[in-house]
Amino acid sequence: MKACSSLRVLTLNTNKGFSSLNRRFVLHELRAAIRIVSADLVFLQETLGENFRHSKEVPNWPQVPQYEFLADSIWPDFAYGKNAVYIEGHHGNAILSKFPIHQSRTSDLSTYSLEQRGLLHCEIQISSEPRQSLHAFCVHLGLFSRHRKQQLRMISDYINKEVGPDAPLIVAGDFNDWLHTGDKLFKSQLHLREAHQVRHGRFAKTFPSYFPVLALDRIYVRGFHVREAEIIKDKALSDHDGLLAEIVLS
Repeated sequence: MKACSSLRVLTLNTNKGFSSLNRRFVLHELRAAIRIVSADLVFLQETLGENFRHSKEVPNWPQVPQYEFLADSIWPDFAYGKNAVYIEGHHGNAILSKFPIHQSRTSDLSTYSLEQRGLLHCEIQISSEPRQSLHAFCVHLGLFSRHRKQQLRMISDYINKEVGPDAPLIVAGDFNDWLHTGDKLFKSQLHLREAHQVRHGRFAKTFPSYFPVLALDRIYVRGFHVREAEIIKDKALSDHDGLLAEIVLS
């Protein structure tokens, strides 16, 4: 396997395949849109694994889980981490990859029963060199500040325990952290930098997609130079805008 010269990384909260305010089922349009971006790694949140009610009632509902439908023939490897389970089915985080995913696991970040959250951890072989095994984490944090603080600490403790201090690292997803409380922790404890902030001096405003005012979605990296970062705008495809970064191994 040749070493990658750069990686294009996309993160997007898919809103379970529905447009803003759940007006339309747009998963097919969403698949076409993320293909155009040509990302090597795609971090997805609120992606449905199963929903028995929607599968019977929604036209053009795919016969496979949403993350597998989105991966299609573009991303040969993918992993899914179940976060929320309910009567109709379940949803969670997913990572789609053009590189082999050697391992994946999910850790529970739930801090109370009414809001189920999780951390999906994938080890991805981006080169034949062992040092270039990438640890990728897809996150979706809680809506309340006190719960996010607990979850951020849980993520930091997990990474410090499970990942070597010099390993390349990406932590991306929907942080729901409009107060930016996690940034200082990630910088000091994990030596992570947020891609859009590195390139533009500020976090990307991505929510709500019809008039973005809140910076919820992030791509944190370690061991990479950030070449570019941009917001992917299409208010018809989700209630979040996507966030794209191009990064190069340092």
